[in-house]
Amino acid sequence: MSKIPFSKIIAGTMTWGIWGKNCSTDQMIKLINTCLENHISSFDHADIYGGYTTEKDFGKAFNSSKINRNEIQIISKCGIQMLSENRNNTIKHYLYSKDYIIASAEQSLKNLQTDYLDLLLLHRPSPLMDPDEIAEAVEKLKITGKILDFGVSNFTPSQCNLIETKTKINYNQIEFSITHLEPMLDGSLDHMQINRITPMCWSPLGTVFRKNNEQSQRIQKVTNELAEKYNVSNDLILLNWILKHPAKILPVCGTSDESRIAQLTKATTFEMELEDWFSFWTASTGNEVP
Repeated sequence: MSKIPFSKIIAGTMTWGIWGKNCSTDQMIKLINTCLENHISSFDHADIYGGYTTEKDFGKAFNSSKINRNEIQIISKCGIQMLSENRNNTIKHYLYSKDYIIASAEQSLKNLQTDYLDLLLLHRPSPLMDPDEIAEAVEKLKITGKILDFGVSNFTPSQCNLIETKTKINYNQIEFSITHLEPMLDGSLDHMQINRITPMCWSPLGTVFRKNNEQSQRIQKVTNELAEKYNVSNDLILLNWILKHPAKILPVCGTSDESRIAQLTKATTFEMELEDWFSFWTASTGNEVP
């Protein structure tokens, strides 16, 4: 379904800046090159990351790296208005006026030191979003070559349908993992397949390694067994579980650890057997399928 040649694993940059590792320019150049050396060419951003600073840090590193722009794909998001010293906001809210979407995309281009975004996403749905305003902004950004494609993030099927009355959505970046199965149950992934929308997913490892509860313990037991069977690390077996879904989900992996980045695409090199896939489902829910 994807028209842009995004890599099968997407590098999430949220923790590359001050919200995480706080990489120097040289460290960020090294991370970008490590991604490219390991067949990860797509980089996921949002204007808000690092309190509106991470795009600029990445842009400086990218410009200094002298990497050919055609070798990478850049995704960014707009619409969330945070409380930040870099914004004159009095309360967190969403803004999707035509002028704001265009201005936000243009600011991302300036910060990222590039002429175009491969993909612009609306970061979260707003109850006040107007599909006409959004469509006009998207059309202008496409005509002027500032974005190649358009999508949304965290939108429900009905919210996608609303926007698609005026302009085509080609991507929806959602939360999905072995501990967050809702998109398979609430119609989200069905809707995307029907409407030829490519899913991306954030937090693809879920809470397996962050919460020590009964669900995590069940999942980790299966993870340990199958990681040994397929001869990969535990995180890769969980990514492979996502990749088996017919919607062709693109996981966004937010690590800033070079050694982990170097291993990520191994998740794309094997196919999990059907019963193994359902053993994860059973471990997550705590019940056999009906």
